[in-house]
Amino acid sequence: MLGVALGFLAHHSSVARELLAPVVLAFKSIPVACIVVLLLIWVGSREVSGIAVFLMAFPAIYLATVEGLGQVDERLSQMLSVFGVGPLRRLLAHTWPSLLPYLVATSRNACGMAWKAGVAAELIGTPLGSMGERIYQSKILLETADLFAWTVIVVAVSYVFEQAFLWLLRQTGPVAVRSAVPRAGERAAEAVPPEPILLRDATLGYDASPVVEGLSFSLAAGERGVLTDASGTGKTTLLMTVAGLVPQLAGTVQRPQRFSMVFQETRLIEALSAEDNVLLVGAGSLTHDGVRALLRELLPEEALGRPVSELSGGQRRRVELARALAHPSAAVLLDEPFSSLDEDTHQVAARFVMAHLKGRTLLMSSHVPEDVAALDARQLSLS
Repeated sequence: MLGVALGFLAHHSSVARELLAPVVLAFKSIPVACIVVLLLIWVGSREVSGIAVFLMAFPAIYLATVEGLGQVDERLSQMLSVFGVGPLRRLLAHTWPSLLPYLVATSRNACGMAWKAGVAAELIGTPLGSMGERIYQSKILLETADLFAWTVIVVAVSYVFEQAFLWLLRQTGPVAVRSAVPRAGERAAEAVPPEPILLRDATLGYDASPVVEGLSFSLAAGERGVLTDASGTGKTTLLMTVAGLVPQLAGTVQRPQRFSMVFQETRLIEALSAEDNVLLVGAGSLTHDGVRALLRELLPEEALGRPVSELSGGQRRRVELARALAHPSAAVLLDEPFSSLDEDTHQVAARFVMAHLKGRTLLMSSHVPEDVAALDARQLSLS
C-alpha cells in the first residue's frame, strides 16, 4: 500500500520522485544479508523478517506503480473530466484498472522474492519457532531430510499465498469499476440552461502551430450549428478548443461552462456495459429504466448489458451518442458522431439527437451536408 501511495505521489510530483529515487535505489541495491545484520543490531531478531520483506517488495511495487500510471490513457481521463466525473470515480473506473496489470505482473515476482527475503532473514536471525530457525537447526545437525522438507514447505506456502494474493489483487479491478458507477437516481436531475458559443478573431492550433486563423462566429443559446468542411481543415481542433481541452493561440473564445461531448475517436470504459457507461456520467441523476429506454432507441436489447468491448464500432458510437445526450449540460459538442453508421442508422441517430437535445446549444462536425437539414441547424464553415 505504501508503494502504491508513494507511486501516485511520485507520478504527480517531480519533486517527490527525485527525493524518493535514492531511497528506492538503496532498497534495491543493498544486499539482504547486510540489511538483516543491521536490523538484528537495531531491532532484534523478532522484527527482522517483516522489515526484510518490506524492503524487498516496496521498490518493485513503487516502480510498477510509477510505470503503470505513466501509461494510463489520458484521453479517457480527459473524457471523464469533461463529463464531470469526480477524482475518486475516475480513479476507480479508469486509473486503477489501467494500473492493475502492472501491479499483477510485478507481484508475481515480488511475492516470491519477499518469501525468500523473509526466510533468509529468519535464517540469519534465528528467532525461536520460525522456519528460518528450523532450517538453521537442520544445517547444524546435518539433517538433510529436514532441510529438504522445510524447503518444500517454504516453496509450497509461498506458492499458495502468492496465488491467493494475486487472485485478490485481480478482483479489485472489477470491484473498482462497478463501484465507480453512481447509484441510479440518487439525486434529482439539474436543470441546466443553454449557453452561447462565441469565437472572435480566434487562432486555433497546437503548440503554437496554427490550424485555423482569424475565425469568428457565434451560436446563440439553444442554437444548432453544423461544420461541414473537408477533413483536415480544423473541425476537431475547433471542437476541442470550444471544450477547453486545447487553448486558443489568439483571440477570444466564449465557451459553455457545462457541456457534453462525443469525441472523434471512441472513448468508453471498456469493462462497463453500455448502460453503466451512461450512468457513470449521469452524476446520480439518471435511473436504470431511463437509461435503458434511452439506449433502446439506438441499440438492440441484448447489447445493453454487455461490456462495450464486445460491441461493434457502430454500436459503441451510439453508446457515446446516448451518453452525450443523457448528461445534464448547457451545450452538446459532437465530433462526427454518425461515423461508422450505415445510412438507416445514421437517420435514426439524427432523429435521436433532435428528440433529446431539449433546447441545448449544439455544435457538430459532419462530412454529410444533409445533416444540416436533418438537425434543422445552421451550416458553419471554417473558411
